[in-house]
Amino acid sequence: MNLPEKYAYMATGQPYNDLDPLLIQRRDRATRLTDELNATADPDAKATLFTALVGSAGPRPVVNPNFRCEFGDNIHVGRDFYTNYDVVMLDGAPITIGDAVLFGPKVGLYTSNHLIDPTERAQGGCIAKPITIGNQCWLAANVTVLPGVTIGAGTVIGGGSVVTHDIPEHVLRPITAADRTGFAGQDLI
Repeated sequence: MNLPEKYAYMATGQPYNDLDPLLIQRRDRATRLTDELNATADPDAKATLFTALVGSAGPRPVVNPNFRCEFGDNIHVGRDFYTNYDVVMLDGAPITIGDAVLFGPKVGLYTSNHLIDPTERAQGGCIAKPITIGNQCWLAANVTVLPGVTIGAGTVIGGGSVVTHDIPEHVLRPITAADRTGFAGQDLI
C-alpha cells in the first residue's frame, strides 16, 4: 500500500504534519517490516521483504541489519544495491538510488527535517526534499546526506562526511592506475 496521492505535497519542501494518523500508521508498517527483514539471515527472504517494503527495487539487493526507514514507499533502488549495517533512510520525500550503489555502515539519508520554530515543531511541522544518488556510488561509513541533495554517478563520499549540497559525477578525483590492485573477484584466501 503506497501513500495516497494527496500526500505528494510532502516532497515539495513545503511544511506538512508529521503527526498525521496515516503517516504514523505507515511508519508503524515500516517498523514491522524492517524488524522482520533484520531478523532473517536468508538472502532470498531479505530480498523479498526489502522489495515489499520499498517503492521499487532492482534485482539482487543486499540489506544488512539493522536497516531502518521511515515509510519505505518513497525509496527506489536500482540493481545490485548493497547496504552495510545500521543504515537509516528517512523517506518523507523520494530517495532514488541508482545501480551498483554501496553504502557503508551507519549511512543516513534524511529527506525530512523538523521545522525550526519550536511551536510549529511541537505541532508536528516537518519539511522533506528528495535525495538522489547516481549509479556506482559508494558512501563510506557514517556518511550523512541531508534533504534535497543529489550525488552524481561514480562518486565516492568519504567516511564521516555530511553532504549538505549537490555533488557532481565522479568526485572527488579521477580513479587512476595507482588505485587499481589487480583484484578480479578471485578467491584470495
